[in-house]
Amino acid sequence: MDLDQFIAAVEVLRRPGLHGLPVVVGGDGDPAKRGVVATASYEAREYGVHSGLPLRTAARRCPDAVFLPVDKPAYEAASEDVMAVLRGLAPAVEVMGWDEAFLAARTEDPEALARQIRERVLAETQLACSVGIGENRLQAKLATGFGKPGSDAPSGRPAGIFRLTHENWFEVLGDQPASALWGIGSKTAAKLAELGITTVRELASADVAPVAARFGPTTGPWLVLTARGIGSDEVSSEPYIPRSRSREVTYQQDLTDWAEVRAEVTRIAGQVTADVLAEQRPAIRIVVKVRYKPFFTSTHGVPLAEPSSDQTVIEQGAAAALEKFTDRRPVRLLGVRAEFADGG
Repeated sequence: MDLDQFIAAVEVLRRPGLHGLPVVVGGDGDPAKRGVVATASYEAREYGVHSGLPLRTAARRCPDAVFLPVDKPAYEAASEDVMAVLRGLAPAVEVMGWDEAFLAARTEDPEALARQIRERVLAETQLACSVGIGENRLQAKLATGFGKPGSDAPSGRPAGIFRLTHENWFEVLGDQPASALWGIGSKTAAKLAELGITTVRELASADVAPVAARFGPTTGPWLVLTARGIGSDEVSSEPYIPRSRSREVTYQQDLTDWAEVRAEVTRIAGQVTADVLAEQRPAIRIVVKVRYKPFFTSTHGVPLAEPSSDQTVIEQGAAAALEKFTDRRPVRLLGVRAEFADGG
């Protein structure tokens, strides 16, 4: 289950007068300031506005858009209402974030269950969702994309619902670029292209050996299996546990003094420490993100000598990660992320 334009939809529910208007949520809601789009309504997306786009660019592309600040508590509350509905409909529900969850159920008519999910979520929360049906998590996840409004899915399907299984896997995805697969981004797709692999079908039929040689003995075979539509069918009802906690700051004026950059990283690391303490789980790795002017982003991380929630240790880890950056161009954004051991 994937909620449609979730953050924008929550804002429209709070402000019904925005219905049908292009809405952009990001930063403090001021497109004159630096920040990025958290989400955009479908009306705004028609102008080329999408998540991660600088707010200033969004304003140029869609000058009539309504810009709103991010309100995390409101989205968390709305998300929990949706997840409560899902838990009443399936024996196993695995929450993947604010707007997404896997459900596991045995049924002779999965489309009927999908319709029930959509109807109940809409009736009880006034939020629309798309439901993907699959024989495993990979297939169900990708299927939601074909259930979205405006998707290029084959005609004749129920609104907001799509089924993707081994039977129609290559018919639907075979000629799609490898980046259409869950977990394959543009960088991985570019490396695959160097091997002469550009489509899902080509990756599925590829010799595993050269792919493993390029990506490693674990990732290489996984990429080929993913292209064949093979993935885990396990859905866990255990509470969602974040694998990391992070903070980011976008600066209205570029930081040009590296001493100031170091001081800011230390300050942000202190904020992250508070989040780590609230999780009551020690961090095992610290990652620093730097976005240079105009918009190039790089990250470096370091493992901690031992798991720790100590502020000094986390700050030192952030400082060590920062020292891996050799570029001293003006900085527009800094972030620090503390990663936890898998499973908490």
